[in-house]
Amino acid sequence: MTTLRAITGASGRIGAMTARHLADAGLPTRLVVRDASRAPTLPGAEVAVATYDARDACRRAFDGVDTLFLVSAAESADRVQQHRTAIDAATDAGVRQVVYLSFAGAGADATFLLARDHGATEAHLQSSPMTWTFLRDNLYAEALREFATDGVIRGPAGEGRVAAVSLVDVAAVAAHVLEDPTAHAGHAYTLTGPEALTLREVAARLGAAIGTPVSYVDETVEEAFASRAHYGAPRWMVEAWISTYTAIRDGELEQVTSDVPDLLGRPALSVTEVFTGRR
Repeated sequence: MTTLRAITGASGRIGAMTARHLADAGLPTRLVVRDASRAPTLPGAEVAVATYDARDACRRAFDGVDTLFLVSAAESADRVQQHRTAIDAATDAGVRQVVYLSFAGAGADATFLLARDHGATEAHLQSSPMTWTFLRDNLYAEALREFATDGVIRGPAGEGRVAAVSLVDVAAVAAHVLEDPTAHAGHAYTLTGPEALTLREVAARLGAAIGTPVSYVDETVEEAFASRAHYGAPRWMVEAWISTYTAIRDGELEQVTSDVPDLLGRPALSVTEVFTGRR
């Protein structure tokens, strides 16, 4: 019997890279996207259209799927409800296992506010009849580059450390798990890079990589709100952005694990390798 895997968010970075790995391995995959025109064109892949908040559309998209890779939805005030709807649709469709892209330290008491969303999603999955696997990634190393604005990384992170992981490694791990999902049922992996760095060290590595000095400014929380006011973002989103830095400050993202090298059989990519494009 052919096992069918489905990937949500397949037009995004993690979803698309994971889908390419599975296509290279010759595994049939269903790509679930919001817009069919944005789905990657891959051999052995079929496309279904659904959004997380549409239970019936998700059920149809997940019909016949054995294992679902649930890439977390974009940041929004109702993201947890979107995840619950997709999980309930997967149950309706008879999906047997869900591999969920979560976050390091997911839980109700996490300093990083969006990690609380992931904790609530994990709890809903655990209460469903499906088996599960959690891929709890640290901050993305690629995203740290985006922290720098006009040559400055600023935020209330103090001298806390972050064990940032590459998108490349997360996608490779996801594909590895999806190739033999039952071997990973009930496991939660914390995906990190090979070292934990302060944002001051991250700034220095980024500056060396791009050939332009990058500095780090340790803001107070009040200063962080003020420096982000010009974005005009809703309060909950600004609070979530700032909690990224306070989670680093509080040591919640400093853990370095061996899960990436253990699963992939090679070292995890470093921040320097990501910044310079060396692999």
